[in-house]
Amino acid sequence: MSESTAISRQLHHSHGHDPADGLHLVFCATGGLVVDGVGPEKSLKQIDPLVMMRQFALNAIGPALVLKHFAPKLARRERSIFAFLSARVGSIGDNRLGGWISYRASKAALNQIVRTAAVEVNRTHPRAVVVALHPGTVATKMTADYSTQHRQLHPSESARSMFQVIDRLTAENTGGFFAYDGLPVEW
Repeated sequence: MSESTAISRQLHHSHGHDPADGLHLVFCATGGLVVDGVGPEKSLKQIDPLVMMRQFALNAIGPALVLKHFAPKLARRERSIFAFLSARVGSIGDNRLGGWISYRASKAALNQIVRTAAVEVNRTHPRAVVVALHPGTVATKMTADYSTQHRQLHPSESARSMFQVIDRLTAENTGGFFAYDGLPVEW
């Protein structure tokens, strides 16, 4: 038995679930604004195809592969959640500032992957909820370097808030994009 299978079984047993029923929560929290020491572009002139490919690999392709391998393992008889850490800057409709082209585009790609996968997963797992989550601006070393005028959340506050959102999600929310405060984010 692999270590991840053993951990999964322990989590299921600790929450009263039979591991044979499948996974009840998968939270994919991969991603990054700065990849291999290269931060976001400030203008079109700064677009570098290799940097953009790395952003897509980390922020979209990696989560798509997690989805590919773990969606079939979701519980079928009970509600299950497959949540992906996204970012409000991946919203096409909410983009008022421009910039950060590779990061924004890779998170927008993730959002489309989530939306599309939710339709497919629903066919075999009708009680599953597949969603993208915006954690807010979390006070980390990264946000210190890219400070904004947004309120910064302590990492534990962001995590707690996202899990509160997850607790309230139902199958009707599948394919959605929600912020840490529970409000929908515009695609």
